[in-house]
Amino acid sequence: MQDETLRITLIGGPTALLEIGGLRFLTDPTFDAPGTYEGRVTLTKTGQPAMAADAVGEIDAVLLSHDQHFDNLDRSGRAMLARAKRVLTTKVGAGRLGGDAQGLAPWEAVEIEAPGGRRMRVAATPARHGPVGVEPLTGEVVGFTLAFADAPRRAVYVSGDTVWYEGVAEVARDFDVAVAVLFTGSAKPRGAFHVTMDANDAIEAAHAFKGATIVAIHNEGWAHFTETQSDLARAFAALGLGARLQELEAGVPVTLKL
Repeated sequence: MQDETLRITLIGGPTALLEIGGLRFLTDPTFDAPGTYEGRVTLTKTGQPAMAADAVGEIDAVLLSHDQHFDNLDRSGRAMLARAKRVLTTKVGAGRLGGDAQGLAPWEAVEIEAPGGRRMRVAATPARHGPVGVEPLTGEVVGFTLAFADAPRRAVYVSGDTVWYEGVAEVARDFDVAVAVLFTGSAKPRGAFHVTMDANDAIEAAHAFKGATIVAIHNEGWAHFTETQSDLARAFAALGLGARLQELEAGVPVTLKL
């Protein structure tokens, strides 16, 4: 993967378009206009996506960390799943979504053929959506790695909704991660604890993924986020890590070397 580039376009919240090796991946689709979602926890969307679902174009795979929360799969995002060539998500999520959705347990993988005959290996990775014991409240979540079969350890990592814990550290041990796309924002939908990475978690990840470019998404556009990308940038700068963080502007593609 050393001769490859990753082109990443932040659409909003957890939704980003990743283009690599002629393949196009979309993370956690959220395309609704601002509004409120009622459920076990009320979520309020405050940001407008940078593009409409129809404008995204052909998608080789949706990387859906989980389907049970509106800030990771909203109504418009759910509707566009049928237009993707494949949807990869949790085992239980695939069962709920039905259709062609494919569930992956952590460390399970599929291969996708890229233009020119290369094969991209997409593996699910462990994720924990909050502190120890949170699973009955938040449900199953996965992250993903993207690595070409001819360079299986050099990877792009997409954390999904997780905090820093041993499962993420295991990804750092098993892969030489070139770019780590972290779901940050220190989300506190219940007020008592964060269920996505806060600045401390992201700093731990940056040290574990030695030399990786850190990209922070899922830190704006929803009322339950408590830390912004700018907050994270200040924390990284204070610890001498500022050069490792690639900041994104919604709708503006950024190309990173791998």
